[in-house]
Amino acid sequence: MEPASPDYFIGVAQQALWILALASSPILIPALAAGLILGMIQAATSINEQTLSFVPKLIVVGIALALFGGAILYLIADFTRDIFARIPDLVR
Repeated sequence: MEPASPDYFIGVAQQALWILALASSPILIPALAAGLILGMIQAATSINEQTLSFVPKLIVVGIALALFGGAILYLIADFTRDIFARIPDLVR
């Protein structure tokens, strides 16, 4: 029996990084946009209160999780099922 090649594991690692990027971007992009907008508002009004920027970003992240959480969970679960389905090919 021939063991799995290193290219196989590199492909799995590349796929895992792609899944990570797809899973984290629906949360990070709205948080980044909210931080940018709030930073511009704070610079324009000279208000430097930390809670003023933290609470809206927390709300935006919560809304993003509520909207995209199911899709993110499905994406990660599908990847996990795919990895577990590949195990029998590795032990042969």
